[in-house]
Amino acid sequence: MKTEPDREYLSQHKLNTLKKNMKHLLLSVSICLLCISLTFAQSPGVVKLSLKDCVKLAVEKNVKVRTAKIDKEIGNEKKNEASASLYPKVNLNTNFTDNVKLQKIMVDGAIMGAPGTEIPFTMGSMYSTTEVLSISQTLYNQTAITALKLAKKANETYDLNIRKSKEDVGVQVAKMYALAQTTIEQQKLIEGNIGRSEQLKKITGVTLEAGTGKQIDMDRVTVNLENMYTQLSNSKATYEQQLNTIKYLLQLPLDTPVELTDTVGTELLSAQPILLNDFSSNVNIQLLESQKQINSLNKKYINAGYLPSLSLSGQAAYQGQQNKFSTYFKNSSDNKWYSYGNFTVTLAIPVFDGFERRSKARQAEMDYRKTELTLNDTKESLSMDYRNALNTYQNNKTNVKRQKQNLNLAEKVYQETSLKYKEGVVTMSNLLQDETSLSNAQGGYLTALYNFKDSELKIMSLNGEINSLMQ
Repeated sequence: MKTEPDREYLSQHKLNTLKKNMKHLLLSVSICLLCISLTFAQSPGVVKLSLKDCVKLAVEKNVKVRTAKIDKEIGNEKKNEASASLYPKVNLNTNFTDNVKLQKIMVDGAIMGAPGTEIPFTMGSMYSTTEVLSISQTLYNQTAITALKLAKKANETYDLNIRKSKEDVGVQVAKMYALAQTTIEQQKLIEGNIGRSEQLKKITGVTLEAGTGKQIDMDRVTVNLENMYTQLSNSKATYEQQLNTIKYLLQLPLDTPVELTDTVGTELLSAQPILLNDFSSNVNIQLLESQKQINSLNKKYINAGYLPSLSLSGQAAYQGQQNKFSTYFKNSSDNKWYSYGNFTVTLAIPVFDGFERRSKARQAEMDYRKTELTLNDTKESLSMDYRNALNTYQNNKTNVKRQKQNLNLAEKVYQETSLKYKEGVVTMSNLLQDETSLSNAQGGYLTALYNFKDSELKIMSLNGEINSLMQ
C-alpha cells in the first residue's frame, strides 16, 4: 500500500513530465510555424491578370513594340542629320610642313643682272605652319530643304509603326487570353464529366456485387473514365503552355504564377458593332497614306537637283614661315607670321547629269502609283473584311446561344438516362450513347465560345476599338 509521501512524489513526477512534454510540443509547433512562414515568404505571390492588364503590359514590354520605339529614336536622329545641312559649318585646321628639299625654278637672269641667262631660284621656306578658321553656310539648296521635309514625314511613319506594333501585339495577347479562357471552361466541363462517371462507376460496382450488373458495363465505364482523366491532363498541359505564351508576350519570368481573372463570358465589344464605310482611322490606311506622301516628296527631292544652289564660305588664316627650326618658337626677326582671309559666294548650276535624275524621278513616280494602287485595294479589302467580320460575329453570337441551349439539353437527357439506368430501365449502351452526345455538345459549345471571341477581336482590330484595351 502506497503511503502519502509516495503519492506526492508520483504526482510531482507526472507534473514535471507533463511540463517537459509541453515544452517539446511548443518547440515543435514553433519550428513548424517558422518553416511555413519562411516558405510563404520565399514563394512569389500569384499575379492576377485581367485582359486589359495583359494588353497594357504587352504594349509596354513586348520586344516588337520596344523595337519600333527604337526605330522612332533612329528616325529622330535621321531628321537631325537632314537639318544639319542647313546649319553653318565651322572648322579649325592647323598644319605644319617640313620642306626637306625646297623646290627650285628657273628665272630670267636679267633680274639678277645677268641678261641672256637662266638662274635657279629657291622657293619657299624650310618650315611653314598654317592655322585656318573656315566657315560655310548654305544660302539656298532646295535638295536639302526637301530632304528635311522627307525626314520629318518619315518620322511620322515611325509613330504609326509603333501604333501598329501595339495593336498587333494587343490582338495577339487577346487571342491567347481567349484561348486560355476557353481551356479553363473545357476543364470545368471535363471535371463535371469525371464526377458523373465516377458516380456511375460506383453504382455499376454495386449492381455488379449484387449480381444484377455486368462486368462489360464496368469495363466500359472504366475505359470512359480513364479517357476523361487523359483529356483533363491534356487540357491542363495545354493551359500551362498557353500561360507560358502569355508570360512570354508580357515579358514575365516563366516561373511567375499567373491567374487569369476575366471569365469566358466577358464580352469585349462595348456596344453592338455597326457597319462602317470610312477606314481612314485604320493604322494600315494611315501607313499607306504616309508612304504615298513620302513617295511624292521623294520625287520632289530628286527634281530639286535640277535647281541651282547658293552658298557662302569664308576663311581667316595665320601663316608662319622660317628656315631654322631652332628659332621656331622664339620671338625673333626671323620668326615671321602673316595673316590672310577671304569670303566666297558659290552659285552651283546643274547642267547635265547623263539623265540620272530623270531616271530616278521616273522610278519615284512609279513607286507613288504602286502605293496609290495598294492604298485603294486596302480600302476595299478592309471594307470587305469588316462586312465579313460583322456577319461572322452575328453568326457566332447566335451559335453560342444555340450551343449553350444544346449543351443544357444534352446534360438533361444524360441525367434522365442515368436515372433510368439506375432503375434498370435502360442499358449501359444507351447511357454511353447519351454521354457521347453530351461530349459532342460540350465540344460544339467550346468551339462556339472561342469563335465568338475571335470574331469580336477581328472587329476591334478593324475599327480600332482594340486600343480601348490599352487605356
